[in-house]
Amino acid sequence: MFVRIYTGEDGQSHLEEMIAPTEPIHRITTKPGEDLVFRTSTVNSFSDYHNPSRRQYLFVLDGKMEVSVKDGTTMLFHPGDVLLAEDMTGQGHITKAIDGTYTSVSMGIPD
Repeated sequence: MFVRIYTGEDGQSHLEEMIAPTEPIHRITTKPGEDLVFRTSTVNSFSDYHNPSRRQYLFVLDGKMEVSVKDGTTMLFHPGDVLLAEDMTGQGHITKAIDGTYTSVSMGIPD
């Protein structure tokens, strides 16, 4: 699953499923000096409404992560799923670990 989370004109975060790139190689330029962040959540973690600090791709490596927005839309991410996080303004979104922990890696991308 490939999902984008973005801030709409209403100032709220919205989730939309995207079509993943299909070409054999799809290159995305990263920011100079950017890093990859590997993160393992705490058991059954819950992060109330927040915004990412940068535009980023988040790749779920292990476990299950749930993302919710104010309109009630909730999506469950499994290993191999990708979230393009672009809701840097507005109310933001909620994330939580489902049935334990999840591990992810995030990569900043240019604005």
